[in-house]
Amino acid sequence: MNDLIPYISSSIRDSLASLNFFRAEISLVMGFLVVILSDLFFSKRYPQLSFILTLSTLVLVAYQSSGFLKMVSTPLFGGMIIMDHLAILFKLLFCLASILFVLFIRFNRAFQNHDKGFGDMYSILLAVHLGLNLMAMSANLLMVYLSLEMVSLGSYLMVGYLSAGQRQTEAAMKYALFGAVCSAIMLYGISLLYGFTGTLYLNDPAFLSGLHNIPRMASALALILVFIGIAFKLSLVPLHFWSPDVYEGAPTPVTAFLSTAPKIAGFAVLIKFLEIFYDPESKALSSSILDLNFVLAFLAILSMLLGNFVAIWQNNVKRMLAYSSIGHTGFMLMGLFIFSASGFKAIIFYMTVYVIMNMAAFLIVDEIEEKTGKQYINEYKGLGKKNSLLMISLLIVLVSLTGLPPTVGFTAKFLVFSTALEAYNLSGLPILMIMIITASLSTIVSLFYYFKVPLNAFLRETSGPVQISTRSPKVYMGVFLAFLLLLLIIFPALLEHII
Repeated sequence: MNDLIPYISSSIRDSLASLNFFRAEISLVMGFLVVILSDLFFSKRYPQLSFILTLSTLVLVAYQSSGFLKMVSTPLFGGMIIMDHLAILFKLLFCLASILFVLFIRFNRAFQNHDKGFGDMYSILLAVHLGLNLMAMSANLLMVYLSLEMVSLGSYLMVGYLSAGQRQTEAAMKYALFGAVCSAIMLYGISLLYGFTGTLYLNDPAFLSGLHNIPRMASALALILVFIGIAFKLSLVPLHFWSPDVYEGAPTPVTAFLSTAPKIAGFAVLIKFLEIFYDPESKALSSSILDLNFVLAFLAILSMLLGNFVAIWQNNVKRMLAYSSIGHTGFMLMGLFIFSASGFKAIIFYMTVYVIMNMAAFLIVDEIEEKTGKQYINEYKGLGKKNSLLMISLLIVLVSLTGLPPTVGFTAKFLVFSTALEAYNLSGLPILMIMIITASLSTIVSLFYYFKVPLNAFLRETSGPVQISTRSPKVYMGVFLAFLLLLLIIFPALLEHII
């Protein structure tokens, strides 16, 4: 017992010192508790209090996180988590997605009219946001799993929050069941890795050496099992099967959030795993256990092909955006082949633009569905004739999602393509060139389904197009985000100086 006393005292000192860098997460915990209590005791007298407190908490978290942008890599809580520049960028991305989500549900009619109100959803969001932050900083397998489960459980509650009908209930059940299976597979893989290496710390030299000291097949199997859990969160092919049904059945604001923040957090965890196998001399991923370049490129190719080609046959707008999200995930994988400042800069830039694009697309689609009841692309006929501001904004967003000028989506795709070409020049692997060609083909294919929306809205007639009021808060938000997509291609430094 006496031998443990120095260890206990040093652990306490380390934890107390770590709290100074953990202010954003402490704010989220405090905000979570305050929002629950305010909704419980003051919701009838002050119905907007939960909204104000949640939004204030997220703005405070963004401010606190930005204060550590220039810090060097710092282990916290005994190395369980590591705070570095990349983790801070991910945390700021989560703040952007969460703030837009809070504004989205505040003006969503389904949430406004529901008996549950907003309070519980706001508290769930803050809990999920805490899990997202921990995912971005985790350097320990146990912390990775716990933070991922925190996000997953909150996401299941978000999808089934309204339970407005059979479709939403089915979406929540599918998400929870598939998520539980993939979570169990990932946990089994983590237990194998711990048994093989004797450590849970990803940055521990014993971790990699332990993997090399056992049969290659066994270590590769353990890594694949862990990657299955991450791939599920990213909705990569072949673990994409849940996303179209869940995205279509979930409330539109929840769909917008799930297609952005948890997916970005999945990339943060994936980067932590890939860092183990990064070779500074060759400046590329290298491992005798598993051909990571081939595996990642193969998954990227499958995701881009299936996501973009299947989206062509979708008539439901949300389902079409779900499949396009799978394609975008495959495209973002290309940014991970260069573990350098340029590679991370490209993927963070793309993710930031992706959050703005996806949120704007779902905002406008939700406004159209609320005001007209139209959910299918062929029902958009003539909408652009009398709702020009809204539909022009949607057109700008879709052009940006395609990756065409004069939107910042073009800049974002250009940066990722440049990173992929740099990786090919360094390695010369044919699979990387196939991936780049596939990405180019997928960009062309995306024109066919994205532009079906403006084609129906502006070039086809309908018996009685519906006039949508332009004074809706969601219309203002959609127009602002579309304008931002145009502005950022002219002034990309607005993002680059932060990244």
